[in-house]
Amino acid sequence: MMYYLHRLSDQFIGFNVFFYVTFRAVAAAVTAFLVTLIFGNFVIRSLIALKLGQPIRAAAEVHRLAELHGGKQGTPTMGGVLVIGAVFVSSLIWARLDNRFVWLVLFSMIYLGALGFADDYLKITKKKSDGISGRLKLIFQIALAGIITAVFLSSPLLEVQARSLYVPFFKAPVIANMSWFTFVFFALVIVGSSNAVNLTDGLDGLAIGCTITVAFGYALLSYAAGNFRIAEYLQVPFYPFAGELTVVCSALVGAGLGFLWFNCHPAKVFMGDTGSLAIGGMIGVVAICCKQELLLIVVGGVFVIEAVSVILQVMSFKLTGRRIFVMSPLHHHFELTGWKENTVIVRFWILSIIFVLLGLATLKLR
Repeated sequence: MMYYLHRLSDQFIGFNVFFYVTFRAVAAAVTAFLVTLIFGNFVIRSLIALKLGQPIRAAAEVHRLAELHGGKQGTPTMGGVLVIGAVFVSSLIWARLDNRFVWLVLFSMIYLGALGFADDYLKITKKKSDGISGRLKLIFQIALAGIITAVFLSSPLLEVQARSLYVPFFKAPVIANMSWFTFVFFALVIVGSSNAVNLTDGLDGLAIGCTITVAFGYALLSYAAGNFRIAEYLQVPFYPFAGELTVVCSALVGAGLGFLWFNCHPAKVFMGDTGSLAIGGMIGVVAICCKQELLLIVVGGVFVIEAVSVILQVMSFKLTGRRIFVMSPLHHHFELTGWKENTVIVRFWILSIIFVLLGLATLKLR
């Protein structure tokens, strides 16, 4: 919306700043931060009034965890609506509204946010930690991947690059045409990123802190992918629409910082599946739009480690009857081995920063 003010630069040269992605990205981050900060207490009070409190698992196998987190019982959840709202409003104000990638990412965020909202609502009404079945979640996530694939393959401008598979450290695509596997690949990215963030969201501020660093990393990657000179210099795929995602990713950074204000230990509100599924899926779609899908494994290293820890735990228990970790996801393992909650959170944040830096470093190692 504000982008179009640059057309008034003939009358006042100062309006020219609205043309630049970098200016609007910073403005989007500040706007999203302020929106989250201003409406945060109102949203928390509303969630409390609606009695939308987080149920805590109390099964025998997680008894120790229930003891550690028992005080969090009843903390309002579904706080992800605050992040989603702030990102959406800020993006509408500062991003170009004629950019298809902006709408694709925002649609994905709201779509998965609605799925997460339904999941949270069922958990609260049932007073259990089980909401929508994993199979049904997967169906909706795969359906979103189908929509994303259809948008890319229906455009002559996007189809060729959408079918290409780029791997970190390689300048040219490793596979020039993935054909039908494009849909499978997009589904893996979206389902994987969405669920990985969801699994990471288990301690106060852990997931949103890691989200801030990953979103910042992809803001830079999107800017590089949308700028022809930078893309050519770094030998990364050039997507003319990707540059505007810098604004959306920056809005997520700002919204994340604002939400962390309330979500830091001890948390006043949890994002719930409403936020974690939406954020994870949104990051996955951004990665697809700037053709840095596999780099997400590095940049989102903490999310990947958390998801892999769950997979290994399940496989080990089914095959051998033994557990590799005291409990999965990995943050609970460290918590149950004696680390304080704040220690786990801050150390995982540090790892997330390192992973983002490593991911950005690969841009020069091609």
